Amino acid sequence: MQTSDPAFLDSQSKGSIRQSGALIFFAMHETRNNKLPGTFPLVRLILVVLLGTAALVACQPRSAPPPTSALPETYFPIAIGSSTLQLQLALTPAEHQKGLMFRESLPPDHGMLFLFPQPKQQSFWMKNTMLPLDIGYLDASGRLLEIHQLFPYDESGVTSRSSQILIAIETNRDWYARNGVATGARLDLSALKAAIRQRGHATANYALEE
Repeated sequence: MQTSDPAFLDSQSKGSIRQSGALIFFAMHETRNNKLPGTFPLVRLILVVLLGTAALVACQPRSAPPPTSALPETYFPIAIGSSTLQLQLALTPAEHQKGLMFRESLPPDHGMLFLFPQPKQQSFWMKNTMLPLDIGYLDASGRLLEIHQLFPYDESGVTSRSSQILIAIETNRDWYARNGVATGARLDLSALKAAIRQRGHATANYALEE
């Protein structure tokens, strides 16, 4: 049974208790004033019922608040190779389209991970993006297949050579080289899946390998 401390009761429970108290007071008042034969046993029965109702209301557990999902702006620590990036997740078409547009800076060891429903050849451009970036293309197993440079405001697009790209990770220019993260490095898929769930999305919507 959950706590019945009044501090934990919701407003509806408190209202029910107040209403029961008012009825009890009314019944006792009528008994004293009227003193009709046979009234006392009836009033006693009413009091027992009302007191039992009030006790049940008081013991009702307070409804738990609905779980909240992490916002798109949330960063998640996800390892790739021997290094860890703080990554925002772009999981929807709208988030894919926005990407890192209009950002004036990106903290060291931070970036954005783009996740797609199915593997395919991917292409990224730099419309309204003023930061010099690197992009890594990864397959469904989390293996880093390609690394490319992205130049500010370049709208020509950088297309992957592979048609098996499920994940793309954008980060500051030369992050991969400075951290010794080369093609063949693996992304921590367990951490990625946990982050997807925290964002309120189902991992089954994406063709990530087990």
